[in-house]
Amino acid sequence: MGVREFEKLPYAEYLEDFTGHLAREGDYDTVHLRDREFDDLDAGNARFLESAFTSVTFNGGRYRRSRFNDVWMRSVRWVGADLGETDWLHADVDGGVLAGVRLDGAVLRRVVFQNCKFDSVNFRAAELREVTFTDCVLRAADFGEATLAGVRFDGCVLQETRVGKAKMTDVDLRGVRELGIADGVAALDGATISGAQLLQLAPLMADLLGIVVTDE
Repeated sequence: MGVREFEKLPYAEYLEDFTGHLAREGDYDTVHLRDREFDDLDAGNARFLESAFTSVTFNGGRYRRSRFNDVWMRSVRWVGADLGETDWLHADVDGGVLAGVRLDGAVLRRVVFQNCKFDSVNFRAAELREVTFTDCVLRAADFGEATLAGVRFDGCVLQETRVGKAKMTDVDLRGVRELGIADGVAALDGATISGAQLLQLAPLMADLLGIVVTDE
């Protein structure tokens, strides 16, 4: 689990409130963004290091290839933003909303998502390593062709999830409360599921194997 309280961040005492504007290729070190709303920014290739985000909304905008290293986010909303090919390391995200967001080709390592809502988020060809989703709702998330290693979903709801051609290693789905796979059930090779989930996925597996199931 990540750090839940702002005051317990190892860099909390060094943070300074950020009141400026985010810019392309900007370098932001130990800044605290709070109670801000950013609309349609072009802040690609920006770098955030040991920074905090509290009650911030990003409407649209292009943040492609930006880096988020050792960041802490609370109640942050990303709506229609392009976060493709971004790099996330040691990030803690709690109570966030990501809707219509692109994270295609992104690299996420040792990232914790808690109490977050994902709606139509594109993780295609992304790389997720040691990422934990706890008490999150993921609706129509697309993990097609993504690489997932050491990923856990605890207390989560997955609806209309696409995993076609994904590569999974040590992915734990047993804690998922609702497991809805829209396509790519074959890509679950490398994932651990419960017996109840196996029964739930049986119709998809039968269809994949061309098995006709009938009691007539």
